[in-house]
Order: sequence, then structure tokens, then C-alpha cells
Amino acid sequence: MKLSVGSSLKLVFRPWVEGLENVPATGPAILASNHLSFSDSFFLPAVLDRKVTFIAKAEYFTAPGVKGKLTAAFFKGAGQLPVDRSGVRGAGEAAIRSGLSVLEKGELFGIYPEGTRSPDGRLYRGKPGGLSRVALRSGAPVIPVAMIDTEKIQPPGQIRPKIMRPGIRIGRPLDFSRYQGMENDRFIQRSVTDEVMYEIWKLSGQEYVDIYATAAKRQIADAAKAAAEAQKAQAAEQTRKPESAQAAGTAEPAADRPERKPEGTPAAGERAGRDPQGEPGKHGERRNAA
Repeated sequence: MKLSVGSSLKLVFRPWVEGLENVPATGPAILASNHLSFSDSFFLPAVLDRKVTFIAKAEYFTAPGVKGKLTAAFFKGAGQLPVDRSGVRGAGEAAIRSGLSVLEKGELFGIYPEGTRSPDGRLYRGKPGGLSRVALRSGAPVIPVAMIDTEKIQPPGQIRPKIMRPGIRIGRPLDFSRYQGMENDRFIQRSVTDEVMYEIWKLSGQEYVDIYATAAKRQIADAAKAAAEAQKAQAAEQTRKPESAQAAGTAEPAADRPERKPEGTPAAGERAGRDPQGEPGKHGERRNAA
């Protein structure tokens, strides 16, 4: 994969890198990165000489058909490990076991503390369970990594990628041996995660949002749904207005209606003392005589 996909990425996109010297040549280490794009898991290993193992949902490895087999082969070749999320505690425990198995072999383990891709390019709060527990159980150093502009290469909904230079900044390793044996303390987990996220924030320069990215995605989806419903209601209202105007136009205006007189009411000529033919009547003659 490094010779094929990795070489192609470096040749076409020419990513720039800072801090390669912070990645140890041997031994276990955790690469904790922000997550802007699906391509993050390919650009980072492409610029390193060592193999980097990430975790991926098991569905990528079990999809049926020819496409499913090709997808599984691709992820295996890229060093991805399947994680079964159907357990009682979900992906968290599976990720921890997978990470520890990689580090026990003296390899590099890649993880995204945010838990999912950023929906808008901002940096979100790190989830404390996975990263901190793997770091404290293994004793491996945590190396903060910032991916730069990878979300601009292929935004959601865009098929053809944009040819541009993404960036990768690699920070100095963080040592959490002072917390050894306290991996089950939720306050320690929070402290370790926040320290790593702070270093990622300094490297990336992203705007930080103190909520989880999953919650932000729900908010964005709810807002989009509400906007779509409002637009639909507005379109329905605009459709009803012409129908109401047409119905109002078919009604006979009051000014155009012929005047209807009550039965027994004399005509205008009769009220003036004239018969309907305009000749003076008896009443008119009496008035003249008077």
C-alpha cells in the first residue's frame, strides 16, 4: 500500500510535513490525530516510513459481493483492523483491545480522539475512554498529529478530488507515566484526553468547540431537517395562495351585481310621480295643480 497508494498520494498531492523527527524509528507509540477527512488514514501513513495501524468498523471487512471483497482487501492492505461494535460496551472496548495488541508488537497505533470526522472543519472535544485507557495501559507515548486542509480535497458530495497540498504537523511525544495504574479513573481519563486535544489544537490552529463531534452532527442534521420542513411548508403555502386568489376571482363583485328591488317597491319613475313610460301620472298632476 505504501508503494502503490502511498506513492501516488505523495506524487499527485505533494503533502508537506513538519515534525517527522518526533516519530520514533522503533518501538510502540500512539499517533493521536484530528479527523477532517476519510483520506486522513492514508495521507498520514504515506509520509511515514513505519507502518501505522488504524481501526475500522467490521462492516468494511464483511460486505458481500465483489465490491465487498475488494473493500476488505483494501482496508487490510492499508493496515486497518476490524472492530466489532455489537458488543455490550460497543466500539470502545474493541478499540482498546485492538490498540493494545498493536502496541504490544512494538508498532504504531493511530487513533482519532474525536471519535468521528469533524462535520465543519472545527476541532471538537475528545472522547476520554479509548485514547487515555490505551495510553495508560500500554505506557506508550502519545504523539499529537494535526491534519491540515484534508477536508478541502474532497468535501462531502464531491466525487472528483481537488488537487492541492494538504499538510501534516507532528508534535512532540507526550508522556503520561505519572498516571500509570489509574486508567479507570474518569477524571484522569479526562485530563489525559484534554492535554492531547490541547496539543492538537496548537498544531492545527482549528477553532475549538467544547462538545462532541457526534452531538454537533446531530445538531446539524436536525437544523437541516427543520430547514427542509420549513421550505416545504413555504412551498405548500405558495401553492395555496394562487388557488385562493382564483377562487376569489370567480365570485361576482358587489358593484357588478344588478340591483334587485323588493317586491311591491315602485320604480324610480313611479316614485317621482311618473309612470314607467316616463309620462306624468296622477300624483304628478295633483302636485302641479297644487
